[in-house]
Amino acid sequence: MTTAGTVTGTPPAVWLGRINPVAQIVAILAITVTALATIDLLTPAVLVAAELALLPAAGLFQPRALLAKTWPLLLSAAGVAWVNLLFSASGGWDWTGSAALALRVIAVALPGVLFVASTDPVRVADALTVHWKVSTRFAYGALAAIRLAPLLVLEWQAIRLARRARGVDAGRNPIAAIRLFGGAAFALLVAAIRRGSRLALAMDARGFDATAGSTERTNARGSVLRSRDHLYVAGAVLLCATTTAASVATGLWHPVFSS
Repeated sequence: MTTAGTVTGTPPAVWLGRINPVAQIVAILAITVTALATIDLLTPAVLVAAELALLPAAGLFQPRALLAKTWPLLLSAAGVAWVNLLFSASGGWDWTGSAALALRVIAVALPGVLFVASTDPVRVADALTVHWKVSTRFAYGALAAIRLAPLLVLEWQAIRLARRARGVDAGRNPIAAIRLFGGAAFALLVAAIRRGSRLALAMDARGFDATAGSTERTNARGSVLRSRDHLYVAGAVLLCATTTAASVATGLWHPVFSS
């Protein structure tokens, strides 16, 4: 295998994908801390506006593709806002507080959507093992789990179609539907355990069972931190600092743990 400094393969298709994954993770952590540190409306609004500006850089041009990736996030934000609106401590309709909470949810979760949409999981595993010295067993085991997740969806569909072909159907009986769902879920669990066991043996056979410190593992693809990665992190930190300073200057900044 080549050394960790050698980079091979085609470049990512979108600009955000060219940023090193560890730089993206550091930027996400900075934004998360900034968004969770205060409960005002200005801070998450500015962060969300900056994150929305990065949507084209992540390849999310089409509204349908964007909605397909963000609808759980939007639903969660709407649910948080609605619950706060109904059970506000002030007893009235706290529209500002509800909007601030909804924007905080979006500000914290949207960078993860951008990260997943633009970054190859293989590059994430490589960057974690090269720069942060994360255990290869953990990093590439998680990578394998991510790669196998779509297979679970296909296997679930195959189990349902196989049962339907055998005439196993609950009809309109909800009790039978729950029972059949539990049986199908158990079959999927058994299949996942078997597939995971085979994959673990295959990975061990390829040297992923080496204990830490016994041998120095090299990396075929490598991961390099370039100037654009440092500038990306600096930009995220500057955005967080400027947003917090503006919130404090306007008197809107309200620490989340203040009385």
